Amino acid sequence: MLLIIIAPFFWMVDTSFKTNLDIGNFPPSFLPHPFTFSHYTRAFSKYGFGVYFRNSVVVSIVATFIVLVIASLASYAIARLPIRGKAPLMVFLLAISTFPEVAVISPLFLIMQRIGWLNSYQSLIVPYVAFNLPFAIWVMRTYFAGIPKELDEAARVDGAGIMTTVFRVILPVATPGLFTGGVFTFVACWTEFLFALVFNSSQQFRTIPVGIALFSGQFTIPYGTIFAGSTVAVLPIVILVLIFQKWVVAGLTAGAVKG
Repeated sequence: MLLIIIAPFFWMVDTSFKTNLDIGNFPPSFLPHPFTFSHYTRAFSKYGFGVYFRNSVVVSIVATFIVLVIASLASYAIARLPIRGKAPLMVFLLAISTFPEVAVISPLFLIMQRIGWLNSYQSLIVPYVAFNLPFAIWVMRTYFAGIPKELDEAARVDGAGIMTTVFRVILPVATPGLFTGGVFTFVACWTEFLFALVFNSSQQFRTIPVGIALFSGQFTIPYGTIFAGSTVAVLPIVILVLIFQKWVVAGLTAGAVKG
């Protein structure tokens, strides 16, 4: 099973270093011969992949930061404060998180058009925050619920307010839940395609998924360049998961057994 999962990624990276002649060979070669970086150079110089990469970084980081700030406050309130209607609220959040993007793409497009947000960063950041916020609240709420309430009481005894308690007492303890919500939100924003395709038609604001999809010409498909761009697009996600793997696993495990 592991080989089946890894095989497409290996083939993607392997093909990105092959020449066009080597890519079309049959039977296919296992390793690139000769080895070339021309597809990576072409992706950045001819197809403007650097602009797509920058746009994806800006949109994903800003949206993830906003989601984490709002989700931290909302999940703390739901998990720790005496608020009425918590159960219906959580069900409502769950219903929102299951809403398909295609169901709201038309009204969202009209809204973006009327307020002049088409071909801009905010046209993606705002929907990304709205669609990823429910999941982040669910993950962080289950983790906050497992933190001893004595920490809140001790903070109140020392004169700390709610905001001080959240950001200086609870969040440092809830780091795994924070990283879990952040990683999943970043990956969702980084790989999103439909909103990025519809809301931003200008090359100046295209993100990586849309940019790679438009690499193909009318008569040619630059497979090597597509695989090169895909390899560069996957690298940030791989690095992010490898760095925060321990915290993500801890956050998901805590949410599973302490819900």
